[in-house]
Amino acid sequence: MSKPQALVLRAAGTNCERETAWTLEQAGASVEILHVNALIEAPSRLNDYQLVVIPGGFSYGDDLGSGVVFANQLRTRLKGAIEKYISDGKLMLGICNGFQVLLKAGLLTGRDVFDDPVRATLTWNLTGRYGDRWVDLRIVSEKTPFVSGRKIVSYPVAHAEGRFVAPPAVLDELEQDNQIVFQYVDGNGRPTQDFPFNPNGSDRAIAGICSKTGQVLGLMPHPERNVRHFHHPEWTRMSRDRQWGDGFELFRNAVKRAGALVTA
Repeated sequence: MSKPQALVLRAAGTNCERETAWTLEQAGASVEILHVNALIEAPSRLNDYQLVVIPGGFSYGDDLGSGVVFANQLRTRLKGAIEKYISDGKLMLGICNGFQVLLKAGLLTGRDVFDDPVRATLTWNLTGRYGDRWVDLRIVSEKTPFVSGRKIVSYPVAHAEGRFVAPPAVLDELEQDNQIVFQYVDGNGRPTQDFPFNPNGSDRAIAGICSKTGQVLGLMPHPERNVRHFHHPEWTRMSRDRQWGDGFELFRNAVKRAGALVTA
C-alpha cells in the first residue's frame, strides 16, 4: 500500500519544519519539505499530496504581523489550487505561525473555502510579550479527523501573537458549528480566561479551530513538541509503558485519514 504524501510548507523564517516532518514520518507518511515559492511556481504540485502542514516559526519575520505575508501568498497566488485541494477532500494543518497563516488567509472562518473578508484574527497576548510554557487543552469537538475523543491533552505554547479574537457573532457561529476544537483549561479541566492556564487571553479560551468541513485545522500550541513520552517535563511521573506523547495522536489521525484518501 502506498504511503500518504504529506507536504510541510515553509517560508523564510519558518523554524519547526524538521521536527514536523519527522513526526509525520513516524506516523507513517512520506514527507516533503517545500518552500512556498516553489509551490507558487507550480501550483499543480499540490495535487500530489493528501496532507499539507504549515509549521511554526516567524514567517517573513512577522514584519507586517504574524503570518500576514504568508497568508497573502496563499490567498493571491494559490487560491485556485487550494480550493481544488479542499474540494478533493484533503487535509490542511497549521501550527502556531501556521495557524496564524491559515486564519489570516481566511481558510478557517470561511463559509466556503476562503472567507473574504477574514472574520477573526490572532493578535498580541494580553501579557504584551512572548510566552513559552506548557498548557492543558480540552478537545471539545470531534468535527475534524485530526482529533479523537473529548479529553485533556498537554502541549507547549511559544508565541507572542496567539490571542484569538473575533466579534461575538462569529464566536457564536464557531460554537454552534462545533468549529472550536481546543480550549485552554485550568487545573480542574474547565475553560478559562485566567493566566497562566490561558497564556494569551484568547476569547472563549480558544486554542484551536477547524473549518466548517473539518478538513482544515489550526492551533496555537505545538503538538509536535510533545511527540515522545519524555518530551513532557513531568514524564518521569507518568507510566513507563508510554512511548508517545499527547501530540502524536493528532499526526497519527491525520496520516490515517490521508491514507484513506490514497486508497479511495
